[in-house]
Amino acid sequence: MKISLGSDHAGYAYKEEIKKYLESKGHEVIDVGTHSTDSCDYPIFAHEAAKKVADGTAEYGVLVCSSGEGIMIAANKNKGIRAGLAYNDDVARLMRQHNNANMIAFGASFMDLKDVLKRIDIFLSTPFEGGRHERRVGEIEK
Repeated sequence: MKISLGSDHAGYAYKEEIKKYLESKGHEVIDVGTHSTDSCDYPIFAHEAAKKVADGTAEYGVLVCSSGEGIMIAANKNKGIRAGLAYNDDVARLMRQHNNANMIAFGASFMDLKDVLKRIDIFLSTPFEGGRHERRVGEIEK
């Protein structure tokens, strides 16, 4: 599976660990940056990661900033992107099942890395249920 990965400076350390983890599981990671802890603007990296998902270069995307909120909001400004903040395991599952989310976001300042990695696994292994949710996802896309 190809996964787009982006962060700002606050999420950089987690991004690097996520990249290693995903590659160890056989995934191809497209790291759009940032590539250091130097202060930067999260929307740049959110948009780059989202473009890779929106154009089909990557199947899913993972985003990290301090809270997860800003980078998620920026990603959702891209047509075809449905990004959610995985603040617990159930939400990581439900965003795929009910919302057909294609990007997942995390707040490095508020989440333990072990929980982030577990939620990525949940997200990537959970299928979209379709059915009644199909109509709602269609409404999001309008």
